[in-house]
Amino acid sequence: MKKPNIKIAMSQLNVKVGDLAGNQRLILDAIQQAKNEAVDLLVFTELAICGYPPEDLLFQQQFLDDCYQSLKQITDHCDGMAVVIGFPRNHPNETELLHNSAALIQDGEIKMIYDKHKLPNYLVFDEKRYFTAGLHDGIAEIQTNNQTIRIGISICEDIWYEAEPVVYQASHNVDLLVNISASPYATNKINSRIAMLQKRAKSFATPLVYCNLVGGQDELIFDGSSCAIDAAGELIALSPSFGAAFTVFNFATADTCEKPAVSADAELYQALVTCTRDYFQKSGFTRAVLGLSGGIDSALCAAIAVDALGADHVTGILMPSKYSSDHSVEDAQVLADTLGMHSKLLPITSAHDALHQQLEPQFEDYFQGQTDENIQARIRGLLLMAYSNNSNAILLTTSNKSETAVGYTTLYGDMAGGFAPIKDLFKLQVYALCEYRNKLDPAGPVIPLNTIAKPPSAELRPDQKDSDSLPEYAVLDEILKAYIHHHKDAAQIAKSLNQDIKLVTKVLNMVDRNEYKRQQGAPGPRVTQMAFGKDRRMPITNGYRH
Repeated sequence: MKKPNIKIAMSQLNVKVGDLAGNQRLILDAIQQAKNEAVDLLVFTELAICGYPPEDLLFQQQFLDDCYQSLKQITDHCDGMAVVIGFPRNHPNETELLHNSAALIQDGEIKMIYDKHKLPNYLVFDEKRYFTAGLHDGIAEIQTNNQTIRIGISICEDIWYEAEPVVYQASHNVDLLVNISASPYATNKINSRIAMLQKRAKSFATPLVYCNLVGGQDELIFDGSSCAIDAAGELIALSPSFGAAFTVFNFATADTCEKPAVSADAELYQALVTCTRDYFQKSGFTRAVLGLSGGIDSALCAAIAVDALGADHVTGILMPSKYSSDHSVEDAQVLADTLGMHSKLLPITSAHDALHQQLEPQFEDYFQGQTDENIQARIRGLLLMAYSNNSNAILLTTSNKSETAVGYTTLYGDMAGGFAPIKDLFKLQVYALCEYRNKLDPAGPVIPLNTIAKPPSAELRPDQKDSDSLPEYAVLDEILKAYIHHHKDAAQIAKSLNQDIKLVTKVLNMVDRNEYKRQQGAPGPRVTQMAFGKDRRMPITNGYRH
């Protein structure tokens, strides 16, 4: 069994797209750490120099030139070791061709450049818009400790599915497979990814090093979870999820290890906190504000924000109306106090009354439609945006995926804001994560139990409940998953879920009619492989009905 005697380090860094100088500092720090620990081979991630995904920055030649200059400066520091690192590059003979590349550096020289073969073009991936597939076989030799090690280098997608480039490398007797990656997080993906890599290493009978990007980038979350797998398919090294890490190991001497047992809720919550924290930090913001209604959605958003930014950097605004129950205000205040965040009370009754007096003469049956409900939501949105502007804070939007899917939201009202922490969570997931978060604090629940127990309500009219307008969320969420995630039609959904076809059809048409709202929504963490926006793309003007 192949067990190369070589000291290897995986450096999963939390880089920022476009911050070439900042990324270079992180990379050089890792190189110095590798020297201090006498590492023979240091592996970075896909496009580590510029961050992933750089999107249309790649159309700017100066950006590409700056990336190459950064690579050259990094190369000058790579004496005494081999380094694999990702960067974008122009084809040397046809500069209009662009590649997603990996450089193999040894002793201060670029020894080989490999260009990614498999260019993903599905879900959030759009690599064929930018890159040309490579042809190089990715096989190279490095010299270390008076021995020659044959390695096969690949990039992310090259090792998935048929893994054609890696199959070739393994069949040509490489000692080690190295894959640099930027594989985004989705629920249940970490375990399945590691299992896939174990299967690859075992089938090739070749040890494998997989170094994955970590951190939030806009809506994407990269979990890291870099790993090393021996020729028998056994895990011998694993970097932590959702944090930068420098992991050192040697296949010749390492013991096997196991992935720590982490619940699905714990993993998901950590992903949301990571994405929220990085969105703020990488955008240059330190403060968040959100409306606290006493409901479940704003409670979870507040907890995520406090855990991501710190309680001193989060402010909750309580905005009761004439329809708000006393317990909703109390629950919101208890939440703010327990989390230790700032809170302010701004009732909307006077503003609501003033608008009523001004608008009622202009409309017939003003209070018998949704107009008045939306006016209240938009008053709240106005107050929150005013606080956001005045305090240089990002307003958090608190809508979940279930409500957004069917349009149970108000444009320029509760949809107002710059970041939506739970936009890709179905309603029942919101409840599950609130239960999970309450178990973390030894002092007791941070989210009031009444918030979790009471029927959900927008409280925009007397005795209003969400169930007045929507199916129960246990039913709604399953319909939405079948339609949005699995692309089932109304008849298929009704049959598989044993639901009335009229109810299913109504829900599906609500989803389709509200595309215009979703495309105006704030960005937020993508935690499924069919999030609204870059994953699910539907026409706004759409005459098809179920």
